[in-house]
Amino acid sequence: MTKVWFITGSSRGLGRHLTEAVLRIGDSVAATARNISQLDELVQQYGNQILPLQLDVTDYEQVYKTVDEAVKHFGKIDVLVNNAGFGIVGAAEAFTDEQVRSQLETNLYAPVEITRAVLPYMRKQQAGRIIQISSVGGRVGNAGLTIYQAAKFGLGGFTEALSKEVAPLGIFVTSVEPGGFRTDWAGASMSYAKEIEGYTLVNQRTEFMKSGKFIPVGDPEKAAQVITELAVHPAPPVHLVLGSEAIGILQHANAQRDAEMAAWMSTSLSTDHVDSQDFAATAAIMLDTEKAK
Repeated sequence: MTKVWFITGSSRGLGRHLTEAVLRIGDSVAATARNISQLDELVQQYGNQILPLQLDVTDYEQVYKTVDEAVKHFGKIDVLVNNAGFGIVGAAEAFTDEQVRSQLETNLYAPVEITRAVLPYMRKQQAGRIIQISSVGGRVGNAGLTIYQAAKFGLGGFTEALSKEVAPLGIFVTSVEPGGFRTDWAGASMSYAKEIEGYTLVNQRTEFMKSGKFIPVGDPEKAAQVITELAVHPAPPVHLVLGSEAIGILQHANAQRDAEMAAWMSTSLSTDHVDSQDFAATAAIMLDTEKAK
């Protein structure tokens, strides 16, 4: 049975590659973009398989109307892909208020709200897939990416908690966490804060990104293929890291975290109340290892 996808940011980058991959396998797409004229070629090629929808993901009234329009047109939404987003580089104190708000509104609040808009339909269907396009930067922090990664860390936490919340409803949720891919994320889509003296690491990152020397190893066509397969997998992961670069970064970060936790273990354990006899029951509930009663 063919599926209906709802993909944000479908006109360029990974979203465009994914939209094309979905259409090639015969599924239908509610393809959203700020400028839907960029989807004209796909409409000519695939006809009724694709429904272009103009959407500013930070306009929540428009979000709910667009989701409703997609459901009315196709009858359902099987797969939601929150892909729209952009990067920004700079020192934390250098960002303007507008830059901070824009990052959080686009990269965190928007996917949360779009997910909330789609969930009632998936809940009634007792089935659905939600795929959040995050980043390895949602698992590992780096100088110069504080606000971008604040949004992605938030999205990862939302995804992990939501996956447990909706699993009994037949809905799977996955955070896709790529490293660098050959899209325009580090090119035309990237924005920057004003440079501030003293932040050597941050300014080096800014210069490197602006120089055009950043050449990602990831292939967006291969990533799109993986995501189409993920949407039909019977047991998809909650976190899916993409790219050898991302795997290396995460392995290194995990090793550092494990070492730090071991070094501070005695301090961590020293704060327990001496009469904490209900630890096992409390831990089971907090870790979702037993059903709440």
